[in-house]
Amino acid sequence: MFLRRKKSGKYVYVQIVQNERVKGKVRQRVIGTLGREDLLRASGQLEGLAVSIGKYARKVAVLKEEEKGELQGQVVRIGAPRVFGKLWRELGLDRILEESARDRKFGFAVERAVFLTVLHRLMASESDRAAEEWKKDYEIAGAGSIRLHQL
Repeated sequence: MFLRRKKSGKYVYVQIVQNERVKGKVRQRVIGTLGREDLLRASGQLEGLAVSIGKYARKVAVLKEEEKGELQGQVVRIGAPRVFGKLWRELGLDRILEESARDRKFGFAVERAVFLTVLHRLMASESDRAAEEWKKDYEIAGAGSIRLHQL
C-alpha cells in the first residue's frame, strides 16, 4: 500500500492505493481517498496520519525519536571491520600475531592493536593519534580498550 496524489480538475487528492494482481496483471485499487491535499496539509492531518502510522513502523519510530533528540545511544559503523576482519582471519594474521606476542607479556591485545592500526591506515591513512579517535565511530571487536601509547 502507498499514498498517491490524484489530480482531479484544479485540485489534488491524496489516496491510499494497493497493488494487486488480477489475471496475471498488476492493478491498482483505491482503498480510500483521504481528501484534498491542500486542506490536509493546512490542517496538519497528513502529519498526524504519518505519526499515527509511524507507531507501527519501527524504523519511522526511531527516526522520529532521533528528530526530537530523544534517541539515546551512538551510531557505529560495522562494514569495514567485518570485511577486513574476515580477510584478516582467513589469512591467519590474527594467529601469527598472537603466537609471536605470546611470550612477550604485553599487558594488552597486541593483535587487536595491529589490526586497528592496519584498518585505520586502509580507511583513513592518518596518524596513530587520529586512529584512537577514529575507532570510536567503528565497532571493532576487542579494540575498545586500546589506547594511543599501545598503537
